[in-house]
Amino acid sequence: MINDGNIPPDDEPVIKAVRRGYTINYKSKTLLSTVDPVSQAERAVNEITKKNRTLYFCPSPLFGYGLISLISLISDDSAVLCVETDDKLLALSVSSIDENLLHHPRFAFVDIKNGEELCGFIRKKWGSRAFRNIEPLKLTGGWQLDNSCYTNMEDLIRSSIAIDWGNAMTIVKLGRRFMYNVIRNIGFLAQAKSIKNISFGEKPVLVLGAGPSLDPLLDELQKAGVFNRHKTSTESQNRTFALVCVDTCLTILKERQIIPDLAVILESQFWNLSDFNGSKNTGIPTAVDISAYPGTVQLLGGPVYTFCTRWAQLNFFERFFNSSLMPEELPPLGSVGLSAVELSIRLGSGPVLTGGIDFSFTLDNTHARSSPAHLAALITKNRFTSPFNVDYVFNTGVFDTVSKTKKHVKSNPSMRTYRNLFEKEFSNNRIKDIEGTGLPLGIETIGVDEVIKILSGNKIITVKNNDYPCSLQNSKTCTSLGDFIKSEKSILEDLRSLLTGTDTKIKNDSKIKDDINILLDKADYLWAHFPDCAGKEGRRPSSTDLGFLKRVRAEIDPFIKLWELAERERVQFLGI
Repeated sequence: MINDGNIPPDDEPVIKAVRRGYTINYKSKTLLSTVDPVSQAERAVNEITKKNRTLYFCPSPLFGYGLISLISLISDDSAVLCVETDDKLLALSVSSIDENLLHHPRFAFVDIKNGEELCGFIRKKWGSRAFRNIEPLKLTGGWQLDNSCYTNMEDLIRSSIAIDWGNAMTIVKLGRRFMYNVIRNIGFLAQAKSIKNISFGEKPVLVLGAGPSLDPLLDELQKAGVFNRHKTSTESQNRTFALVCVDTCLTILKERQIIPDLAVILESQFWNLSDFNGSKNTGIPTAVDISAYPGTVQLLGGPVYTFCTRWAQLNFFERFFNSSLMPEELPPLGSVGLSAVELSIRLGSGPVLTGGIDFSFTLDNTHARSSPAHLAALITKNRFTSPFNVDYVFNTGVFDTVSKTKKHVKSNPSMRTYRNLFEKEFSNNRIKDIEGTGLPLGIETIGVDEVIKILSGNKIITVKNNDYPCSLQNSKTCTSLGDFIKSEKSILEDLRSLLTGTDTKIKNDSKIKDDINILLDKADYLWAHFPDCAGKEGRRPSSTDLGFLKRVRAEIDPFIKLWELAERERVQFLGI
């Protein structure tokens, strides 16, 4: 609305011409300079530091002053994202911003009001890992009208960028190991069960992590006799609640003679073997990620239930899923504590209580007593070493923060990321967190007295964990498992055959290049962990890139041997 001298309603934007450009009054605020808004925006753009792979976030661009200069100034691998949450200002901007700018490949203007949706839009338009950081650039005063929303968007985008890069680095370091473990564990599917065979019914589920707050919690619960029925054999368990723990809790619970209903194993490397000290062949049921370290899968000697997390978007997983062989799928949460909570929600309909999932530590304790980390610290202490965890506490990135009980604790960026992910995934009224020295998880916190009441119900539950036959145990499915292994091995053998020969043959024969492209996409786990491919969801160098093909060729033989081993183990498990 152009000002005609009348006083407009406060909820309508009023546009007034100034020396150069226009200013806007809206909702009792002046959103642009009343002298020279164009020059002001240009000065702001010229003052930015040019950075590579940066997303410039411009909330409420209004007339778009300075945006053309910004696009011409930034590096070719950077981009500009403008967002408007007010419908009236949006209409003004769409009609004012240069049409060519709106269609520029490194520019986007959206009216998305949800931060998660905005992150999804960024990935869809520019792809994962397109940017290393985000740079906010407030060229107008329009951001003041919805400051909290724009600030939340900026924080979520920054977090999303960090998570994408963190995930990519994880795939670079562990992607090959994940796939090695999957193939080693696939043969075991012939006798394993799916987690869908477990049912906790309507009873409460207590999920335990191994954080420092676990000790006082267990002390109080034991005093109240909550675990009396959890001190019997794992056979014919009659309990008023289900007890689920992460693998790091096993030594802690064993010291207190408490037997869990289910232990969750996620670790892909051998580092957690010490978690099973004293628990071998105890018969405790386990829920195991198919990418977990094979040496831990059957250590406890109880029923083994498998699940699967997709650590990358691989065509292999699509074939695995379509074969009906893939176990129940869980989201890739990255933390065994989060996975244990996710499982507990799926396996029953009753309340889920979390304890010891702290994402924090103290100067003298990083984990609960009797955990492998605590025992290792005690073993290394002597009169020449500090009784405190000095090396751990003073690591780069460790910071002071406040716990649920307002006590000062330590945390680090990795733990904070998992804590934020917990809140994002589990803001659910079925989940309640137990008070302690852990970080606030963004869900309702309850005291120990209320926990005792919830867990000490009069009705007894029989936890069903081995009564249902596994679909993978029938002969038809086992044959399918053998066919799947044979098919996967054949893909690698065909690719190896095509990549064995002269470079000239590959360069000049279009049929060979087409066949290589098809097989490279099928066997994408061969290269998904390459630094130039990790986290890019299927994007890889061309089949004409001989350096890339040589790297792929070096990966093939070890994987073929793994598929052969998987077939031998499948036959061994079946006894045929």
